[in-house]
Amino acid sequence: MKPIWIVDDDQSIRFVLEKALLREGLPTRSFTNPKEVLTALDLAGEGDGPQVLVSDIRMPGGSGLDLLDKVKARLPGLPVIIMTAYSDLDSAVSAFQGGAFEYLPKPFDLPKAVELIRRAVEESQREQVAVERMAEAPEMLGQAPAMQDVFRAIGRLSQSNVTVMITGESGSGKELVARALHKHSPRANGPFIAINTAAIPKDLLESELFGHERGAFTGAQTMRRGRFEQADGGTLFLDEIGDMPFDLQTRLLRVLSDGHFYRVGGHSGIKANVRVIAATHQDLEQRVKEGGFREDLFHRLNVIRLRLPALRERREDVHALTRHFLQQSAQQLGVESKRIADAALHQLSLFDFPGNVRQLENICHWLTVMAPSQVIEAKDLPPEVQQMAAHTPAPASPQPISQWIELPGAVPAGDLPQSWPTAAATSAPLAPGAQGFSTTSVVGWESGLESEALTLLAAGQTDVWDVLTRRFESKLIQTALLNTRGRRIEAAVKLGIGRNTITRKIQELGLE
Repeated sequence: MKPIWIVDDDQSIRFVLEKALLREGLPTRSFTNPKEVLTALDLAGEGDGPQVLVSDIRMPGGSGLDLLDKVKARLPGLPVIIMTAYSDLDSAVSAFQGGAFEYLPKPFDLPKAVELIRRAVEESQREQVAVERMAEAPEMLGQAPAMQDVFRAIGRLSQSNVTVMITGESGSGKELVARALHKHSPRANGPFIAINTAAIPKDLLESELFGHERGAFTGAQTMRRGRFEQADGGTLFLDEIGDMPFDLQTRLLRVLSDGHFYRVGGHSGIKANVRVIAATHQDLEQRVKEGGFREDLFHRLNVIRLRLPALRERREDVHALTRHFLQQSAQQLGVESKRIADAALHQLSLFDFPGNVRQLENICHWLTVMAPSQVIEAKDLPPEVQQMAAHTPAPASPQPISQWIELPGAVPAGDLPQSWPTAAATSAPLAPGAQGFSTTSVVGWESGLESEALTLLAAGQTDVWDVLTRRFESKLIQTALLNTRGRRIEAAVKLGIGRNTITRKIQELGLE
């Protein structure tokens, strides 16, 4: 593991933290001011930086808040703990606004400080795992037969320079396919240039494609290279080709024929070695019949046609895509990735997604921000998804609890504890090794929770939160320990919590 970097001009603080962390098996490295830290970061190789940074806020030669800003600019995922003897509101607010993991006022209780650093280490390790998963994630996801056909076609076309026409609805991922074709082609080291012909005004599109000479028109104060020149030796992706103006289609046909073109206002021919990939959501055959698209250009582009299926045609891919986009959006926002219950996934898979994969990605961004808890339930889904589900029959057979909430690891049915307590159950922790679990009895665990909460509230209890939270945590920890045959560290890993956390919880809940 990488070391904990401690920054403080007070030698006694550095000494105490170093000794306490070393006793916990955590390596350390100390600095006396921010300048030393920044120099060490400049000299550190990839993977040689800190696991966590613990910094004082006021030091000779620099501020801990300024250091926080500079470190976050370089290492946005690094947990930074700000400590200070000046416990004022402005410092605390500034620390959190700058992205600090936690604010630690001096004098601090040493065990609590070590526990805080432990939590920061766990957060850092989770961040590293998330980054590795994102790096390992394939450029395109899809287990559906229609997507497997697309992948096979990309493989067959990988060593070809042939022109490809990609068809499919808006948001289905046509540009991703174009990028994959480029990445796996002999032109992979060349540029990939994309242009949406529908998004650029007609008067500017010709200049965008072919460039212009100085003085070619009002405002053309310098010579400009067009997209064809920029893509020389690589790939030019023409998105929404069906919306290209008719007169420009003629110029495009000429370039596709012999590779030659002229800049706007130019007199010298230019040749570009470019592979063209076009895409459209329109029916080009119909556009040809209507006279809106040149037939000869259509045949020139339509050498190989690759049809990308809509998301509703590959519903089996919704699960993998949802989890991928939730991880992706969490990384972009710098938060912990949320999990999604299978009931919510089932509801999503019934949605028709008129905006296709792009709409699913937007929904996952929305859920990352708006869902109230770390586990996304069906009731947390956007209104448009819930409205469609309201008109869809519910599944005939009940689902076990593992289908409603993601619990790490599978537990043998005989080792599972009793089902979630109903209103008639006692609030005492379950005895270790309790059996008699029935999957059908926990299908409505949320309803059981609601019923129990209503009973306690109606009785006038004022500690409902603590009572139910203790019972939920007891159930969860006992189930994990049964699954790992009592191995606490393994259970903590599967639950996604720290070793110290599970030990503390076991003691607090009386589960020894």
